[in-house]
Amino acid sequence: MVNDFSQWTLPMFQTWLLILMRVAPIVFMMPLFHSRNIPNRVKAGLTLIISLVLLPTVKIEVGGFPSEPLSFGFFALSELMIGFLLGFSVRLIFAGLQLAGELVSFQMGFGMARVMDPQSGTESTVLTEFYYLIGLLLFLAVDGHHWFFKALAQSFHVLAPGEFQPREGLVQLFIRLSGRMFVLAIKIGAPILAIMMLVQIALGIIARMIPQVNLLMSSFPLTISLGLIFLGLSMELFWPTLKNLMDESGRGLVTTLLPLMKR
Repeated sequence: MVNDFSQWTLPMFQTWLLILMRVAPIVFMMPLFHSRNIPNRVKAGLTLIISLVLLPTVKIEVGGFPSEPLSFGFFALSELMIGFLLGFSVRLIFAGLQLAGELVSFQMGFGMARVMDPQSGTESTVLTEFYYLIGLLLFLAVDGHHWFFKALAQSFHVLAPGEFQPREGLVQLFIRLSGRMFVLAIKIGAPILAIMMLVQIALGIIARMIPQVNLLMSSFPLTISLGLIFLGLSMELFWPTLKNLMDESGRGLVTTLLPLMKR
């Protein structure tokens, strides 16, 4: 019946539109899909397919939606806000990886070595791109996108269309989620940041003891070589930290975030 559009009722069509409004921001903000290299028509087609797949799982209440276009527009706007909040929580994870790359690049002396990011169309450091691409590959390798699509499907059972109501605790929750971004950046870059701090202390001591040494020229090869060595050694801890955060975020979307939006 879902595939036969001629048999659609008005409540079914309204429900599909509300599902579409919630799915669209998540698809457009999901890692990999938010890239400029993927045409918007592909993203829109994927949004339509996902919304049609989710339609049979959403309970349709006859007479549950307003008949006035303006009132229904507010319903659609609330669903768009839900999708944006869910997509934003996913983006925070990869923003933490990019922040870790910026911190490490600055300490290693790669702050000026910037490249053009083809996905976002902005400039970023080499290590920022490295951290982001490694995180994206691991995210796709373990089907991390399935976790968030599953959370999206479960969100319609926890928070049915039209039940959105922002509460006071929602702001505090997103402040904590934003704080996780900085925690992830420090955890990922901690080994390199620690060794760079020790290197700078050692160079400061040498500068005081042997003023004739040109530390400006000799410090760059030292910091870059040590930074790359410890970058390779720290990659073993990269995935466990990222996996735990993705797992917590996927479960937290349904158990923590969505109940705060319910009437």
